[in-house]
Formats: sequence, C-alpha cells, structure tokens
Amino acid sequence: MKTNPTLLFISSLLLSTGLLQAEIKESVVEYKSGDVVCEGLHVFDTAKTGKLPSILIIHQWTGLSDNEKMRAHMLAELGYNVFAADIYGKGVRPQPPESGKEAGKYKADRKLYRGRMLSALEVLSKDSHTDVSKMAAIGYCFGGTGVIELARSGALIKGVVSFHGGLDSPNPADGKNIKGKVLILHGADDPTVPAKNIAAFEQEMKDAKVDYKLVSYPGAVHGFTQKAAGNDNSKGVAYNEAADKASWEEMKAFFARIFKTEG
Repeated sequence: MKTNPTLLFISSLLLSTGLLQAEIKESVVEYKSGDVVCEGLHVFDTAKTGKLPSILIIHQWTGLSDNEKMRAHMLAELGYNVFAADIYGKGVRPQPPESGKEAGKYKADRKLYRGRMLSALEVLSKDSHTDVSKMAAIGYCFGGTGVIELARSGALIKGVVSFHGGLDSPNPADGKNIKGKVLILHGADDPTVPAKNIAAFEQEMKDAKVDYKLVSYPGAVHGFTQKAAGNDNSKGVAYNEAADKASWEEMKAFFARIFKTEG
C-alpha cells in the first residue's frame, strides 16, 4: 500500500503543533506455531505513520509477562513497532520451579525453540506497520539465549540483543548462519554463565566472522534488568539499576547503528 504524502505532511504538522498526541496501543494477537496456539502482544504508537523499524521480544522463563509488556511499551515510545512472542503457548505461564522445567524443554531442543521464535517473527513481518528490512529481536534470560538461537537459525533480521542470556555454544558451526549483528549485555558476576561458555561463544562468533559486541557490567549478576528479583547479589539473581539503565542505552545505540537512525 502506498503512503499518501499529503497525509504524512498533515500528520507531521499536527505532531509539531501538539494537536496529534502519541497513543501507545496494545493488542493481544493469537497465532499458531505448528499445532500450538500462542498468544503474543502487539504494541505500537498510533501517531507513527508508514512502515516502522520493528522489534521482536522473547520473554524470560515464566513466559510472556508484565516485564515484556513494559519493555514493549518503552520500545513503542521510541518509535518501534513491537511484537512480544509467546514461546510456551497460550495460557502456559509457569512460575518457579515449574518455569525452569518449561524453559529446559526448549534449551534441550533448539529446533523447537527456533521454530517458536520464527513463527512469532513471521507474525511481526506480516504486520502492516513493519518495515521488513529493519527487524531485530531482543530477549531476557531464557529469551536472551533464544535471540542468539534465532540469529543462528539464519533469520533475516538486522540484529539481536541478549540481556543476561545464556551464552552456550551447542553447535558452533551454526554461527555461520548469522546474518545480522549481535549485542550481548551480560552481568560480569553472573554465576549462571561459566567463563568457558563465554569463551566458546566468542570463539564461535569470531570463527563465523559475526559482527558482535559483548558488554559486561561489573557488580551485576543474573537477571539484572528484573526489578522483581530484589537486590541481593548473593542469590545469583538480582536487579541492578545502573546495569539496567546502561544496557538499555547500549541497546538504543545498537538499534541506531543497525537501522541507521538518530537517537
């Protein structure tokens, strides 16, 4: 569908005069991945016109939650069209310790995990607001592991951002399939990610000549963007405000680079 230049001019004029206010709209989207019904969340700014750079969000181990909803709104406020995926399926929102078992199913079966993410990416790519030449993915914890797998699948995306994700390298040869750039935002004191895994991951990226960057935040452990994790580092999972804010700014700069936009 062609964009009407007159409507674009009027919208720009209204925005500049404050007559057209940004409105973040969210809607639940039911879709299928194979035979499984999934329920994701679409969020965008209704004041934005034309095709938009678009972001796929992969959730942490309890499934699609308020955390992902919050991040989707933050991204929409930055002008992105956002779809938060549902990896587990509609109504499957496990809490610990069940969440560990559910997440483990996908970590043990990377083909299944990739399939669920690719189904969600297809939903995003077919959305009328999406600029398919400017898509990326971000993920938290379980989802941080996931977006790296999404990149390894050969998905046609500009880049992925992993927030405190697992950095194992189960099949190093898959690195050659990565078509976009990779940003890893890691807690320097994260006890869930062994040094050998980091070394193997970086070797995979180097061998495959992937444009990647790994940023480690001193004093941050696993889950450093999750406010509900509390602030006791001795538990191995804790919120770190400085790392949370710094990693978000790092992500914003990454998107500006891969999408070649300002801000």
